Amino acid sequence: MKVIKYLLVGFVFGIVLTKSEAVSWYRIYEMFQFDSFHMYGIIMVAILTGIIGIQLIKRRNIKDIKGLAIEIKDKDQGSARYLIGGVFFGLGWALVGACPGPIFILLGAGFWSVLIVLFGALLGTYLYGVLKDKLPH
Repeated sequence: MKVIKYLLVGFVFGIVLTKSEAVSWYRIYEMFQFDSFHMYGIIMVAILTGIIGIQLIKRRNIKDIKGLAIEIKDKDQGSARYLIGGVFFGLGWALVGACPGPIFILLGAGFWSVLIVLFGALLGTYLYGVLKDKLPH
């Protein structure tokens, strides 16, 4: 029964991202060309929602799906990993026109060519797992 509520939240999230045009290649193109505030506004709302959510989890000791306390560790020092990771993430986002979440939304909407993007994302994740010990952290 618990799984159903999480699936429902996922469906609602997909509908919201679709209706807000956050999965639109054109909107993403506008963002990377600095032609429109639309996507930046959505990103700022997501950041604000994340900040509020993290603070609620920390202050109210909210439990996870199994009833265990959620532990949020501090990030390790160092900016190289975030800069390199951000550049790769941004390049992939700009080239493909979708970040990881919208990949599944676009598949659900019937854009089957996005399977190639999903394959690339999974391959990149796999390669990171293989090479992570050799990369700067």
